[in-house]
Amino acid sequence: MIRILIADDEHLIREAIAGLLELEDDFEIVGQVASGDEALKTALRLRPDVALLDLQMPPPDGIEVARQLTNQLPECRSIIVTSHGRPGYLKSALSAGVRGFLPKTTSSRNLAQVVRKIAAGGRHVDPELAAEAIGAGDSPLTPREADVLALARDGAPVDEIAQRVSLSRGTVRNYLAAAIAKLGASNRHEAARIAAEHGWI
Repeated sequence: MIRILIADDEHLIREAIAGLLELEDDFEIVGQVASGDEALKTALRLRPDVALLDLQMPPPDGIEVARQLTNQLPECRSIIVTSHGRPGYLKSALSAGVRGFLPKTTSSRNLAQVVRKIAAGGRHVDPELAAEAIGAGDSPLTPREADVLALARDGAPVDEIAQRVSLSRGTVRNYLAAAIAKLGASNRHEAARIAAEHGWI
């Protein structure tokens, strides 16, 4: 039996995936959780063969969960199943040790085949997402610029961003200006939109 943990904060999606996979004779759903924190704790306790992780869920996100599982529980292979299949996310996921990356639009039959492939030690990336990732190129942003721009995307003012990342207001403005220039944007909101579309934040 392939023992599977499912982590997704959307209850209907999580239960639907579990229900579909439970129809397979060789699958056992050993846990269902709604956050990254629960996913880590549950995986370390139950030691599943495969962790199906949503990309964007309450912290840590699916990519960070996969990174920690790769380090702490390498026998548990991670698959990201997401509705946010942007190129930057795919690259981050692969560098974090994710073995599979699929959109939520995939069929249940394909998902089951991918789970078996990953459990057997293989890898799988959705072909369309892979093609987009190759075409998008690497992020021009430094990690700090990306952090600051991500907070700006949420509408936080400079003072709040500075407080949240423990930097001075002037330093935050410098990072935002650098990000705006690198992305050819006219302001931080446009820069954040461009970066988000490419999956860089």
